[in-house]
Amino acid sequence: MARTKAQLSSGARLADFLTVGFLAMQCPVGQVKQTLEKHGAHSRRQRGLPHEVLVYFVMMMVLYAKVAYEDVMGLVVEGLRGALGEPGLEKATVTKGAISQARAAVGEAPLRDLYEEQVRPHGPEDMPGVMFHGHRVMALDGSTLTMPDEESNAEFYGRLSGGYGEAGFPVIRFVGMTECGTHTICFAKHGPFKEGELTLAQCVMDRADKSMVVTADRGFGSYDFWQRGLRTGAKLLFRVKSNLQLPRLEALADGSYISEIRSNKNSGEKIKKTKVRVIEYVLDAIPGAQPSYRLITNWMEPGAPDAVELAALYHQRWTIEESFDELKTHLADRKVVLRSKRPELVRQEFYALLLAHAAIRKLMTQAAHRTQQRAVDLSFIHVVRVLQRRMPLVGAIPP
Repeated sequence: MARTKAQLSSGARLADFLTVGFLAMQCPVGQVKQTLEKHGAHSRRQRGLPHEVLVYFVMMMVLYAKVAYEDVMGLVVEGLRGALGEPGLEKATVTKGAISQARAAVGEAPLRDLYEEQVRPHGPEDMPGVMFHGHRVMALDGSTLTMPDEESNAEFYGRLSGGYGEAGFPVIRFVGMTECGTHTICFAKHGPFKEGELTLAQCVMDRADKSMVVTADRGFGSYDFWQRGLRTGAKLLFRVKSNLQLPRLEALADGSYISEIRSNKNSGEKIKKTKVRVIEYVLDAIPGAQPSYRLITNWMEPGAPDAVELAALYHQRWTIEESFDELKTHLADRKVVLRSKRPELVRQEFYALLLAHAAIRKLMTQAAHRTQQRAVDLSFIHVVRVLQRRMPLVGAIPP
């Protein structure tokens, strides 16, 4: 049976068009044009849909996840008409087939570049939760997103085991690094489901720097990945598995101790060792808490935060789970998160989803800073609804 798409009212409101204006303010039209030209994806035919329109369309179809492509495109065309001023917009054919063809011509690379160039940690240093002992708090983790059950998607990306319910749909696996104080997913890498999180996390970890403290859970506690993190200059705070041997080499006054982690003895190479600081603790009377926790960090120099502070900091890592939930539950608001039916368009939509999420999170951070609140205390779903239906007049779209 054909799927039924939600329809916009016959008289789409000004607020709908201004949503495009908001996205264009966060991701300027001029920057979009330059990126398209860089990849040879700029428009070549006067009568076709300008390709910069397609970039905003993919972001808008994320905000309007249940609305038909043709209706979403109508909003984008009207919202950008003043900025582009191209006569071709009036004659452009807006059908589902034409949209898919134009999206394929744009490809993944421009959206990926826009995400990597535009989305950065941006929380004000004086905002609670953004900084910790002079370092920006970041969290690393992985997740999956479902997509339409098309043969090409399933063949390229694979499925979750089980095959029932949501597990019956193909899934894309990704790893992201989130700025905890703003929930912004600043760096990300995707791949097929069979590709492990630790593999995808390599290039994401490389984006860290000495201004950050990066938290991660037990799945990222390998010796080689720890070394990769050390090379970035960032402070690291990782939870490790309970069976990892951590000899107590030196006890510290705050209850933590100096130990060492070792490379895999089965690798055939000489075993390498790296010193770490270990924090062990339990959470009493906390529902759902694990029996015990073990963290390792490279924060060992004089004046380093004490064990209690670092233990509390680690639990800010859960904000990345909330960021992923915003992508899946509140922004997409549908069981199948991504809408694209071909792998190349799935990859394009993945970066559009991240761009739209980052734009909303930036708006929330700016609003929270003006009122001296934490960005994470504002309601994400409320802001999404405001953008969809009640966006106030924001002025001209930047050229």
